[in-house]
Amino acid sequence: MELDALDLALLRELQNDARQTNRDLAAKTGVSPSTSLERVRLLRERGVITGYHAVLDLDAAGRPVQALISVRIRPPARPVIEGFREWAARLPEVIGLFVTSGTHDFLLHIAVPDVDGVYAFVIDRLTERREVADVQTTMAYEHVQSRCIEPAGPDRSRASRRTR
Repeated sequence: MELDALDLALLRELQNDARQTNRDLAAKTGVSPSTSLERVRLLRERGVITGYHAVLDLDAAGRPVQALISVRIRPPARPVIEGFREWAARLPEVIGLFVTSGTHDFLLHIAVPDVDGVYAFVIDRLTERREVADVQTTMAYEHVQSRCIEPAGPDRSRASRRTR
């Protein structure tokens, strides 16, 4: 999927402020409001933009303590992995979930009120699951997250460089 300079500019601006008016978005990207509206519609239809959401401050939301928890599942069968993934993704403490390769099958990013919340999550939720074979917890002192993701253009992709 090719994204041109206008698509990239629209995506950058929307990631900075998705609540801005179409008129403001058009002005910031140097196009007419009708062009801006149509291009954003096409980006949604093509699946580049999948939604809009509010970003919460975890401290203000009462969940200032974050941890990364590696989980190994046994037996490593598809139904077991998928069942655990679906269960873990619904837990209110989980703010991110990765299915991984290597010695662990999952990396869970949790946010809780305090360190006791991390302990309770591991002991009361994870280790009670029969399929959980191993858990390793890493406390996160700080989480810096990129708020603006620049899509990879055709000349920035390793795959496209290999095919040239």
